[in-house]
Amino acid sequence: MIIKNTPLPFYAKSAFILIGIMALGFLIILGKELLDPLMFGFLFAILLLPLANFFERKLKMPRSMSGFLSILLMVAFISGIVYLVGTQISNLANDWPMLKDQVGKSASDIQIWVQHTFHVNAEKQMVYVNDTTDKLMASGTSIFGTTFGAVSSLLLFYVFIIIFTFLILFYRRLLFRFVIYVFNEEAAKTVHNIAESIQSILRKYIIGLLLEMVIVSAISCIAFWIIGVKYAMLLGIITGLFNIIPYVGIFSALLLSTLITFATGAISKAIIVAIVVVAIHVIDSNVILPLVVGSKVRLNALITFMGIILGEMLWGLSGMFLSIPVIAIFKIIFDHVHGLRPWGYLLGGDYEYNRQAQEEMKTE
Repeated sequence: MIIKNTPLPFYAKSAFILIGIMALGFLIILGKELLDPLMFGFLFAILLLPLANFFERKLKMPRSMSGFLSILLMVAFISGIVYLVGTQISNLANDWPMLKDQVGKSASDIQIWVQHTFHVNAEKQMVYVNDTTDKLMASGTSIFGTTFGAVSSLLLFYVFIIIFTFLILFYRRLLFRFVIYVFNEEAAKTVHNIAESIQSILRKYIIGLLLEMVIVSAISCIAFWIIGVKYAMLLGIITGLFNIIPYVGIFSALLLSTLITFATGAISKAIIVAIVVVAIHVIDSNVILPLVVGSKVRLNALITFMGIILGEMLWGLSGMFLSIPVIAIFKIIFDHVHGLRPWGYLLGGDYEYNRQAQEEMKTE
């Protein structure tokens, strides 16, 4: 008796794919506490790999010492940024009496505007404000406890990232050989090329984002200083830091910069700051980002935006950060596997197809 393998119909294949995606999404949500710091540790390990190799090969350091020193330099760099931002925030705190008076004056102007526009007298407005204040004060204990728990979890999250980064750097050769051994000898070369491409592209992408952050921060600081904003350096650094968050970061930087400028100056200056932030974002999106980050990770805007939303739904803010590198990893895999190249084309778009066609014409 001969048994023939009949191909599954399209709707059956689609159902299996949908069930697999749902199961994978459930596992990703379930394993967030482990996978989240592991992914950040993987990205930091890729970023620090050349530095660790330099310490190990050129300076003849042990692998553990080279990884530890690389992480120590990274922590020192991040601590320097935190110290710089903290210094500016402390200056803002020293001017708290002036800010309080400015906010009180602005609140009075808003109160008069609300009374004339919506015909709500000042007494009703104050009753609403007092009720809201009483509710916030009543829930102050729970808010403090929640904030303390969130800060503790965040610190523990950072510790896990450092530990994972060190372990991935220490066992990097073991992990790489394991990935090679999983597949047969025929696919070993393809797997090796995929791993090398992932390392190279993600490293260049992360370094490009950091360089973009520095450039945007410098331009913002200079622009705010020319305008005459009091906390120009603080607002410039905030704009550069928040600019790393795709799509959402510009709105957060716009809101914070406008509010702080409004609290320390006139409303006209706050409007100018808002216009400047939007102009810097336009310049960054059309000039700085293509030049600095380059075309190493070419993802179309639709897939990128969907990935950011999906990442926020699954893992929150960290999912938004990790969405683009994860999609880039999938695109590299799809481009190297013949049966998955249509999906790689979907993630990239027509410009990727046109670029490959031009390269093939040059080789011919």
